[in-house]
Amino acid sequence: MSSSDSVGGGTANSDESKKDAGGTWRFVREVAIVLVCALVLSVVVRTFFIQAFYVPSASMENTLLINDRILASKITTRISGVSRGDVIVFKDPGGWLPPTKTTVGPVAKAMEFIGLLPSSSGDDLVKRAIGIAGDHVMCCDAKGQIVLNGVGLVEPYIKPGNGTDQVPFDIVVPADSIFVMGDNRGSSADSRYHLEKNDGGVPVDNVVGKVFLKVWPFSQFGTVPIPEIPFNNPALNNQNQTTAPAAQN
Repeated sequence: MSSSDSVGGGTANSDESKKDAGGTWRFVREVAIVLVCALVLSVVVRTFFIQAFYVPSASMENTLLINDRILASKITTRISGVSRGDVIVFKDPGGWLPPTKTTVGPVAKAMEFIGLLPSSSGDDLVKRAIGIAGDHVMCCDAKGQIVLNGVGLVEPYIKPGNGTDQVPFDIVVPADSIFVMGDNRGSSADSRYHLEKNDGGVPVDNVVGKVFLKVWPFSQFGTVPIPEIPFNNPALNNQNQTTAPAAQN
């Protein structure tokens, strides 16, 4: 009897062990499925909807500060394009940035790919769209203002103490392009410094997305809307305007 009891007890323990092993395996499998789905969803969001970036320079002060973390919406630019006043992230059209060597390790690179870290590719820039295709943009009027379709722009987002007349120019923004400038005009190598190619225009295809949110540091947390002044002025839509206030000597 004792022998039979021993055998019977061994079978029960074995069944319980199998149940425990099966339960553990199911738990591991379910966790793995959840993680894979989360990673796939993160990659999809990063690829088609939203991507995080960090700000490496002072060219957009005081709107964006060095090392700010920002989110750019890809879907809005695909649906509605780029509007005057948008702060955008775009790929280097060629020659805007010096060659850089990335020092990001493979783990950090993988986290960037799935969207857990901001992009550090080194070939992205962030500027404000001043003119869209067909706009007549020039610098400057007698007040030192950028003139857009005959309208002198009052630009409250420019960093205090900065002028905007570092480079004289007079162009019409080429088709499928935008003319961009930094809010810190004295420290921004923007469209004004690349007039020899496409009149300084950035191809719309190079636009990664529209910056809509500052997420870090928390003291900088907030949205990045299009300023009502000067971009709510309906006169800016008069692209047939070919005259402008007299430029400074």
